[in-house]
Parts: sequence; C-alpha cells; structure tokens
Amino acid sequence: MSRLVFMNDRLVPEAEARVSVFDHGLLYGDGVFEGLRAYSGRVFRLAEHLDRLWASARAICLEIPVSRDVLGRAIDETLAANGLPDGYVRVVVTRGAGSLGLDPARTSAPQVIVIADRLALYPAEQVERGLRLVTAATQRSHPAALSPRIKSLNYLNNIMAKLEGKQAGCVEALMLNHKGEVAECTADNVFVVRGSRLLTPPPDAGILEGITRGAVMELAVAAGIDCREATLTRHDLYTADEMFITGTAAEVVPVVELDGRAIGDGVPGPVTRRLAAAFHRLVRGGG
Repeated sequence: MSRLVFMNDRLVPEAEARVSVFDHGLLYGDGVFEGLRAYSGRVFRLAEHLDRLWASARAICLEIPVSRDVLGRAIDETLAANGLPDGYVRVVVTRGAGSLGLDPARTSAPQVIVIADRLALYPAEQVERGLRLVTAATQRSHPAALSPRIKSLNYLNNIMAKLEGKQAGCVEALMLNHKGEVAECTADNVFVVRGSRLLTPPPDAGILEGITRGAVMELAVAAGIDCREATLTRHDLYTADEMFITGTAAEVVPVVELDGRAIGDGVPGPVTRRLAAAFHRLVRGGG
C-alpha cells in the first residue's frame, strides 16, 4: 500500500511527494528535521520536539511557514492516514528552491514534509543481547563550527562514522569530540553505569540533548539513581559496569562490548534493564 506524505498543506501519495532539484535542502543540506515516535496514537513529548525544531530553524535563520499547532495536527493526520498508531515520524523543513549558490536569500517557499512509517532501528535479537560498538576515527563536528543542538539536514559527519561502524560489523559507532572525550553515537546518546552512578556526557561535549536522553535521566532520578552529566573518556566506558544508548528510534538499548572489550559482565546489566522497562511503561502509559 502506498504511504501518504504530508507536503506543506495536504496529504499526497508517496509517489507525488516531491521537492525541486533546486531546493537547498537537497543541494546543500540546508534545512532542519526532527524524529518523533507515536505510541498508541499519542506522539511522545510532541511539544519538546516542536520546540527543538523551531530552535534549530531559528538558529539557521529559517522561517517555518506553518504554526506549531498546524504542524502538530499534520503529524497526527499523517500517522492516522497511514494507519500507524505506533510509528516513527520524520518532520523535515527545507530552505526551499533557489538558484545554484549558497545564498539563502535567493531561495523561496520552504518545504514542510511529514513522513510516517514503521521503524526498527536495530535487530530485535541484538537489542535483547546488547550491541557491540566500535569507536569511529571520524570525530564529532567541532561545536564552534556547527552547534550540535541544530538538527540540520547535513548528517555527513554522522554518516561517515556510521560507515566505520558498519565496516567493523557493528550497527552503531561511538564518536569522540575534538578533545578525545566521549560525545555520542551516530544517532544516539550514551550512558554508563559506574558503581552507584549513572553518567552521560554533558552538552559541552558536543552532543545533541536528546528527548529520550532527558526522559531517561528523569526516570533515573525518580528511581533514586544518582544520575549526572560528566566528562567521559573511552577508559571510563571500557571500565564501566554497564553501558546503554538512547534515542527516539532506538529507545533504550544495552551495549555489551566496545572496541572488542566486554562492558561489565558482557550482558545487559540490571540498571539498564530497569530503566528500559521504566521507559517502556512511560511511553505506553502516555507520560
């Protein structure tokens, strides 16, 4: 069955969902996006995602040509039209079509696109067992060059690191920042358990502050777990008791090996399982 895609002001069949070859989103990665999840017909933390989308657009001087309310309704309509009470949503806003050349002032008509589909980011068997990761040689982009808080359409930095992971036989890869500190994975945030503490890199490590990351930190605090942001090195990860990654598509996924070294006992740990279960209850309970 053909999917329906929301384009600007209406739903159209997938085959009719088109943008100009002169759109600067295509030519230069000039645009922003958000990934969202729906559970039982309810989009998880929609307001936070829309706030981040508008912040990303503002940071690159891109005017989104619809209101938050209109886009929220478009997301709901797209999910419903595709029969997806549980699904993944990608919202894209491009700079619009223009002439060849970088100048954003020579573009017009930003495109607003909403795509809904099912998504299984990692194989279920690997999620249950825990993932193997490698550290990519590709560094996270320097935050002074491009703020990691902007979810732009230019993801080549992450894609290069993803390629390294795939070439090593892993579905995800760890990225370090320009100081050699742990930043994040190509599409997910990183957490480790060391003793009684749950640790995750701070924003100044060059990370995107994920919506799921924030939810997991809240769940940890509510469960009485000492959760804090901390600068981490690979040594901290190699010697951790547990490790897991979080993301809108990934949710909460254990990591059992990094760079050929077992993390902890080499199996998903109790804190990871506890928080994964709490997150599962949260999203399916409408939290």
